[in-house]
Amino acid sequence: MSEENVELARAAIAALNRKDFDAVFRDASPDAEIDLSRAIGLDQGVYSLDQFRRVTEEFSKSWESVRYGVDDYIDAGEYVVTPFTNLLRGRDGIEVQAQGTWVWTIRAGVIVRICLYQERQEALDAAGLN
Repeated sequence: MSEENVELARAAIAALNRKDFDAVFRDASPDAEIDLSRAIGLDQGVYSLDQFRRVTEEFSKSWESVRYGVDDYIDAGEYVVTPFTNLLRGRDGIEVQAQGTWVWTIRAGVIVRICLYQERQEALDAAGLN
């Protein structure tokens, strides 16, 4: 089942890069939680699926281009750990990189939680990969 979990995370990221927000959240539970409480920036908080969708759509609109990159897909059973480097280009051509690590919790083929960590080791610990 865990390889299937990796594929769910991979498909969600691919859909995000296509700005296909319906597909991004297709495999998420209606009561999924997205935890950005460790985020650095204005969007810090814990979101429901609908709230996170709105935040993601608004965030994408504020940039000329956004590329969500995943450096690795780490299979940890019901968890998938995805260290990332996102590439963003502002309307004035300024480019920014953002790095962090997501921990996806997937149960019975459904995404139930996604949590952002600034530090990779903290994410690995949260997924039981210490």
